[in-house]
Amino acid sequence: MRNVQRLRPRRSVARRASRRGVQPADPANRITYRPSEPQIPRDNHPNPLVSVIIPAMNEAGKIGAVIAEARAVHPETEVIVVANGCKDQTASVAERMGAKVLSFAEPLGNDVGRSVGAQAAKGRILLFTDSDMVIPSGELRPFVQAVLSGVDVALNDYTGPVDRSPVHRVILAKYTLNTILGRSDLRGASLTAVPHALSRRALDVMGARELSIPPKAQAAAMSRGLRVEAVYRVEVGRLNPGRTTGGDPLEMLVLGDHLEALEAVIAERGVRGGYHDGGRRRSLVR
Repeated sequence: MRNVQRLRPRRSVARRASRRGVQPADPANRITYRPSEPQIPRDNHPNPLVSVIIPAMNEAGKIGAVIAEARAVHPETEVIVVANGCKDQTASVAERMGAKVLSFAEPLGNDVGRSVGAQAAKGRILLFTDSDMVIPSGELRPFVQAVLSGVDVALNDYTGPVDRSPVHRVILAKYTLNTILGRSDLRGASLTAVPHALSRRALDVMGARELSIPPKAQAAAMSRGLRVEAVYRVEVGRLNPGRTTGGDPLEMLVLGDHLEALEAVIAERGVRGGYHDGGRRRSLVR
């Protein structure tokens, strides 16, 4: 399995600029298309096959590169950036890159941008990534190809580290949910991790609203007979920004999302989540 690497700016450009006495352009205002791939469109396709949805909050320095990689996924692509309470130039950079920008003055909350972007998407395939990591297009295409081949929910086959003690509670929650849903083969693969892709059928069955609680959407997909597979591994753990001192600030939120997903499974399948009670005769217990 290949590990994705951060894209690095070409040093020669910066050096030539400094020699001329001109400072390199501010990343927030620099728009770059890779000259080696001139076939990459600069605008959204009018009838896209693929809709790439990118929630973003104050990522002006990276959003241009993220969009460029998203555009290279397929010739018939639209890019939707959900500018989520941005206080910088994220929205304007995205607009200059030809993306459709949905701007909100206040933060929407974690993962709500996915739901908003999905509602606006026109493509038959919805590909989700984040604005705080630049994932090369070659690492995004396997998710599109998986949906084209019949997968409804194409997950990142990234399960997180389990060879340490204690194992992170979020990882345990992912394993637990998949096991209860009868898909222990997925291990810790989860809609909480990007990149992932959905078929239009999956969106119609689950509903865009469910995407704001990724584990609940995953449970709904499995319960309703959609084809869910872990299709390709992208090491997002190495691409995520460093966590704040004192632990993961989103840990309790994500754990709560998994509890909500389990609640939905129990409501649909019964208090034992669809598992039988063995030979117990509880009615005789007083």
